[in-house]
Amino acid sequence: MRMPCRAAVVLGAAVALASGCNKRVDNTIHFTDAINTYYTAHPECLWKTPVKFPVQADTSDTSKTTPYDALVDQGLLVRTTDQKTVMVVASKQVNNYDLSEKGRAAWMADTDQPGFGNFCYGRRRVTSIDSSTPTSNERGATTQVSYHYTVADTPAWATAEETKNAYPQIRADLEGTHTGQAILIETNEGWKLARTGPIAPAPAPSGS
Repeated sequence: MRMPCRAAVVLGAAVALASGCNKRVDNTIHFTDAINTYYTAHPECLWKTPVKFPVQADTSDTSKTTPYDALVDQGLLVRTTDQKTVMVVASKQVNNYDLSEKGRAAWMADTDQPGFGNFCYGRRRVTSIDSSTPTSNERGATTQVSYHYTVADTPAWATAEETKNAYPQIRADLEGTHTGQAILIETNEGWKLARTGPIAPAPAPSGS
């Protein structure tokens, strides 16, 4: 009876070991922390690229003045009027916009372009990790993660109706939850966000 019992013990240990090897590690918390940490340093901002003030806008072009005027209403910009000479013999009225004291306090300066910057209105905060798939055509231990998020840490000036009317993207970002994708990489210091967006498709084999 000793031999069958020993065989059963060995078999049971092998099954338990195999089950442990097949169990997938839950990295939900680590993925969430990695994405949140990245977007803490990369907030959502008004303009896609940094801008520089002061700026000037023709008062007859409301598509140009309305967005700036919304920021004047929130105290971020100051507005003055002026006459601009056009083709020597004519002139037109323009508005000059510059940062106010409140605006300078809210301004996020661009470290790569002196004088340029942006107004930022919130940061992504992950609400759920929906899926994670190890990648095969990325270098290192990388995983593609799909997630839901909201935009948090929003300043009062961005929640004003005038601002959301002038900048529809703010309204869209602040309403409800949204989906996102990112490529995360495992480093010696934990998981880090390597790239935003979905993974690029692998190149097709040559001659296909």
